[in-house]
Amino acid sequence: MHESVLLTESIDYLNLNDKSIIVDCTLGYAGHSSQILKQIPNGYLYAFDQDKEAIKEADKKLKAIRNNYEIINTNFVNLKEEINKRIDKVDGILFDLGVSSPQLDEADRGFSFHKDAPLDMRMNRDQSLNAYDVVNTYSANDLTKILKTYGEEKYANSIAKGIVKAREVKPIETTLELTEIIKENVPEKYRRVGHPARKTFQAIRIEVNDELNVFKNALKDSLDLINKGGRICVITFHSLEDRICKQIFNEVSKLPKELQNLPIIPDEYKPKFKIIANIEPTKEEIERNPRSRSARLRVIERS
Repeated sequence: MHESVLLTESIDYLNLNDKSIIVDCTLGYAGHSSQILKQIPNGYLYAFDQDKEAIKEADKKLKAIRNNYEIINTNFVNLKEEINKRIDKVDGILFDLGVSSPQLDEADRGFSFHKDAPLDMRMNRDQSLNAYDVVNTYSANDLTKILKTYGEEKYANSIAKGIVKAREVKPIETTLELTEIIKENVPEKYRRVGHPARKTFQAIRIEVNDELNVFKNALKDSLDLINKGGRICVITFHSLEDRICKQIFNEVSKLPKELQNLPIIPDEYKPKFKIIANIEPTKEEIERNPRSRSARLRVIERS
């Protein structure tokens, strides 16, 4: 059962009214979208997802609520282009950057280091690059760079060397094969702290789906789409995404340094946005849903 993280908080901060026009950039299994749709009887919901299986399930859920929505089957990197075909501005935009539990739980998707599956990790199964390609064709240097940058993995170098050595014998085909190689190439004490494959799997998933660049571009585009008084809510799950979000939000909500001491700020130089919230899950939520542990919600409003 998939439980959406920071569900109540993110819906509250979207500041919905019955006529709101909202974009859910990460439909998934419609946890957030269902709640949004219930609160906008005379509004409209546009929801993005590139995973056809998720869309099928989500569509059933949303149909049972009402029909003032459209699901757009594409990566949210195309957010601006797709929304501009339909409407100029919207009242709220939500990003929930977690991998949905059903994707993690479906063994054959290859996202989980607990279940044996072909190395895949594509959110969009129509794209060609997958985890098998990354693991079996990237050089040791490239693998090290990915594990360091996207996984913040301190044993990136030895894991990358271990992967290259293992694939010289035979290609690495499954998630559990890769997990074993990771375990063999980190110190014993590191294996006891948390699962030693977690950061490597995160890094490979980000590389396969180009997640950070996609998010950065889409978040910048979302700023152009939002109405005055409208809000953007972003739920991140690791420091890399959170850093991108924080940086972009700060850039658009702060005065340039050289203007900060002026007694009167001309209107055209005033920030167009203001930061509304930066919150983490409650203790109760973390106990109920351990996957929410690393989550953070940031909210900005066009002022």
